[in-house]
Amino acid sequence: MEIAGHLQTTAEIIDEINELKRERGAVILVHNYQLEEVQRVGDILGDSLGLSREAARTDAHVIVFCGVHFMAETAKILSPEKTVLLPVKHAGCPMADMVEPEALSALKARHPDAVVITYVNSTAETKAVADYCCTSANAQQIVDSLPRDQKIIFAPDMNLGAWVTRHRPENVILWPGYCPVHHRMTVAEVEAKRREYPGAPFMVHPEAPMEVLLTADAVESTGGMVKYVKTLPENSTLIVGTEAGMISRLKMERPDIHYVLASHDTVCANMKLTRLTHVRDALRHMRHEIVVPGEIADRARRSIERMLATP
Repeated sequence: MEIAGHLQTTAEIIDEINELKRERGAVILVHNYQLEEVQRVGDILGDSLGLSREAARTDAHVIVFCGVHFMAETAKILSPEKTVLLPVKHAGCPMADMVEPEALSALKARHPDAVVITYVNSTAETKAVADYCCTSANAQQIVDSLPRDQKIIFAPDMNLGAWVTRHRPENVILWPGYCPVHHRMTVAEVEAKRREYPGAPFMVHPEAPMEVLLTADAVESTGGMVKYVKTLPENSTLIVGTEAGMISRLKMERPDIHYVLASHDTVCANMKLTRLTHVRDALRHMRHEIVVPGEIADRARRSIERMLATP
């Protein structure tokens, strides 16, 4: 980008981001699926659960959330007194758009005895309908905390919902939503990678279809994936079934591992929208501030706080 006749280098952009961060009293939260260049300027890297917790506890006046819209919304709900910025305002989530709050409310009305669990990959309006919010890291614990005969409505990810209720499929209503990146993963692709890399374990995110999950050596949230690679032997190979950006994050922990993507088509376009220049410009101009109406935030906060209270 041209600034006063000078084309900034990457190092200069990073320096400006760090200086603006100090001036604004800001913290930069970066999701594990973000581009490597953005991960480099993050104060905190993590999955949705970890970043939600950091957003709730930070003393920073400004939160720059490098992720997608629902993540920044969640941060704003947890810290209403703070300024939350989303570097790219149209960075959304197709899964979150697959559920309409009015339709979920109507389903809940038809099943008044059901507990509604919404995945964190949902809008604030959807979370406001829920009894519990969850992430892929703690969805299993939340489901297991409920009585076995409790009816559950799980939205919007039918794959995650099916996985965490697999031992109690009765009385479960799954909303027909999914993550396009994970949903298109196939058993045939995984089997091909296993033949190519004999003996390599396969680690996958629970947003993948059930038939893929059942072939895995480990089913993990992105935070769980970071922990899992720390247990592997030196210089081993790992087949990874999740969004491609996760490889950069895993390399930070275990650069000696050879990472192989399970599928050839695992890029989330929305997660890849954010560049260093967007982070810089968000801080420079304090733009793309997230606003959540008070009534919606108040109702959504209950389900989110239950999520944070679960390990």
